[in-house]
Amino acid sequence: MGLLNVFDIAGSGLSAQTVRLNTVASNMANASNVSTKEGDVYRAKMPVFASVMQGVNNDSSSQGVRVLRIEESSLDASKVYDPGNPLANKDGHVYQANVNSIEEMANMISASRSYQNNVEVMNTAKQLMQATLKLGQ
Repeated sequence: MGLLNVFDIAGSGLSAQTVRLNTVASNMANASNVSTKEGDVYRAKMPVFASVMQGVNNDSSSQGVRVLRIEESSLDASKVYDPGNPLANKDGHVYQANVNSIEEMANMISASRSYQNNVEVMNTAKQLMQATLKLGQ
C-alpha cells in the first residue's frame, strides 16, 4: 500500500462519518415529532457501513469504507396520552418518534471523534510526505 492510498482511505472515512453526522442531525431534529397514526411517525435512521476493497492501478491492497444504505429503526413508536394535542386521536393518544436523544448524542460524539481521527491521519500522512521531500535538500 502506497502512502497516497492513505488519503483515499481516510477520505472515505470522512465521507462515511459525514453521512453518520447528517443522520444524527436528522434524528435529533425530528425527535419531538408526533403523529396521529403509528405508521406516519418519524423513525430513527442509521447508516450501515461496509469495508470495501478499492483497486487503484490494479492494486487491491487498500481498503476504504462506504455507506451501503440508511436503515430505519425497527423499534415501535411511543404511544403518549396527550388529549390537548391537536394531532391526538379520538382516545387522546399521539405517537412519538422512536428517537433516543441520549443514544443520538453518543453517536454524534463517536462520529465526530472518528471524523477528527481521519483528519489526523491525513495530516500525519501529509507531514510524512513533506519530511520525505525535505530529505533530498
